[in-house]
Amino acid sequence: MVRFSALSRRFFVTRSIFASALLVGLAPSAALFAQEKPKEIRIDWATYNPVSLVLKDKGLLEKEFAKDGISVRWVQSAGSNKALEFLNAGSIDFGSTAGSAALVAKINGNPIKSIYVYSRPEWTALVTAKDSKINAIADLKGKRVAVTRGTDPHIFLVRALHSAKLTEKDITPVLLQHADGKAALTRGDVDAWAGLDPMMAAAEVEDGARLFYRNKDANTWGILNVREDFLKKYPDLAQRVLKVYENARQYSLDHPDEVKKTLVTVTKLPEAVIARQLDERTELTHSKIGAPQKDSILAAGLALQQAGVIPATVDVKTQVDALVDDSIALTN
Repeated sequence: MVRFSALSRRFFVTRSIFASALLVGLAPSAALFAQEKPKEIRIDWATYNPVSLVLKDKGLLEKEFAKDGISVRWVQSAGSNKALEFLNAGSIDFGSTAGSAALVAKINGNPIKSIYVYSRPEWTALVTAKDSKINAIADLKGKRVAVTRGTDPHIFLVRALHSAKLTEKDITPVLLQHADGKAALTRGDVDAWAGLDPMMAAAEVEDGARLFYRNKDANTWGILNVREDFLKKYPDLAQRVLKVYENARQYSLDHPDEVKKTLVTVTKLPEAVIARQLDERTELTHSKIGAPQKDSILAAGLALQQAGVIPATVDVKTQVDALVDDSIALTN
């Protein structure tokens, strides 16, 4: 009996120690489980992305994530370059850009994935003053041209110059954000501007500016990007963000006048300007990212490579494949 009792005591002590060790070992996992969801989701809004304005104005993301205790922080992007800077710095989780700008950023090491289409726009063209003698791309030689580096208008300009056997060395680029580029053209500080809506539409309607070179096919898609680490860590949350984005896009299609009113309120631009942007140059009928976007972005990348902007050693197709992620299903 004595032996059995001693053995039993040793067994229970050993089992208690093992159980305690097991609990200690599980404690970090439990702590990690409790921290699975972020405290906030950070996302941009931009006047070149009307869907983002509807999303923000109606608080749709806030409603979606309220039950999870996740707040939503909105950050304005003044251009693709700013959205990509914010994504690279980890200041936002989701950012809206042009497809070609996202590709160049990806090649330069920005850890992003393109996961959704918010528009098919003709949001950029080459613009000059109403009384300017500039009528063709070749006329830009030796001229001062306002442009925002790292954006679709910049890439559009490079491709346009290349088509006329010119490069950026043949012009004097004046590096300004889009709104400042429009102002510089209006003041006469520059001869031309690689424009972006709605500022480009404002220059036309309010100042009589001319779009002397247009090429709808050279405008790449409006793309929503996500930081790779966010997508890897929270794939379910990324899918929910896209679900709400899709609801906002559908709402925008069903209520075009409301979208115009929202954009007028945010930009403080006249209705005629916003109508020019939305009715004539913004298509919101696409959402799922895939082959059409890849083809457009690839064409832009190859053109930039021919123009010497992207190094010849870069495999552009591989980079496009690494950028575009169509694995997230869009569900209602």
